[in-house]
Amino acid sequence: MRKVIWGVLSTAKIGLTKVLPGMLKSDRIELRAIASRSLPAAREAADKLGIPVAYGSYDELLADPAIEAIYNPLPNHLHVPMTLAAARAGKHVLCEKPIALDADEAAQLREVAGQVHIMEAFMVRFHPQWQRARELVRSGAIGELKAIQVWFSYFNADPANIRNQPDIGGGALYDIGCYPIVAGRWFFEAEPQRVVALADRDPAFGTDRLFGAMLDFGAGRQLNFSVSMQCVPYQRVQLMGSTGRIEIQIPFNAPQGAATRLLIDDGSALDGGGLRIETLPESDQYQLQGEAFSRAVRGEIALPYGVEDAVQNMRIIDALYASERSGAWVGVGPA
Repeated sequence: MRKVIWGVLSTAKIGLTKVLPGMLKSDRIELRAIASRSLPAAREAADKLGIPVAYGSYDELLADPAIEAIYNPLPNHLHVPMTLAAARAGKHVLCEKPIALDADEAAQLREVAGQVHIMEAFMVRFHPQWQRARELVRSGAIGELKAIQVWFSYFNADPANIRNQPDIGGGALYDIGCYPIVAGRWFFEAEPQRVVALADRDPAFGTDRLFGAMLDFGAGRQLNFSVSMQCVPYQRVQLMGSTGRIEIQIPFNAPQGAATRLLIDDGSALDGGGLRIETLPESDQYQLQGEAFSRAVRGEIALPYGVEDAVQNMRIIDALYASERSGAWVGVGPA
């Protein structure tokens, strides 16, 4: 396949340390340019990663006729405006999560969805451990999937960090709570019907530093999750079936370029005697995500996830925040 030529909006840490190093491994991707509001910052990032072109403004990058696809890791409140700007310039866009601040804002992307490809960057859906775990669920390896339990936390009390600034989309639900939502939709292969939530907000920042929720997927199926920005770093996904259990050990920040493990328990012994370990080959979920998007750009495959998928994820987040405010169950609109 002829390489897709990419440009990057901003020198965000997630891009420089995770996404772009993964994409650079691919023979389907050419990272041509990176832009920042500061040309020296863009040049420093470009030199560090071996990207040939640096721009001192986002407009310059979007005006570059060589660029076919854009990676957008800007702060949350700029996701939709800059994705729209890129799409109107004829660029395909891989945009970081959450794609918007609410479903109505995400729905603005429908304007350009038929002209270019737009995908929300949930890289976990491309990792072999997620794909293998769903394959096992589908095969009946743990009986009927009844419940999913997720914990995801890290510690960040820096007032200058964008994740602690509520007016631009900070908070635990936006930053990491979106991942358990995707897990529920991925493994149940269904949409939640209603949600209920409880949050603890930082008294200084106003952001949700601890967010817990239950999502009712119907037919007795439920997702329970807790996410926190001020707890010890930890993450797990537990898939609880009628006859077995699957544990994904590092479900979200899987080590790049390393093997991963699934723990599969038949429930025969509470001390783990019925546990077996399945080791999956070395992989990089950011490389795989970039390659899948690039293949869609070239027309080799259909776009894996589009604007409607992203709008639905935001509907669920909207319902969770509404439940936090009301203290009651809130229904989720149809996908």
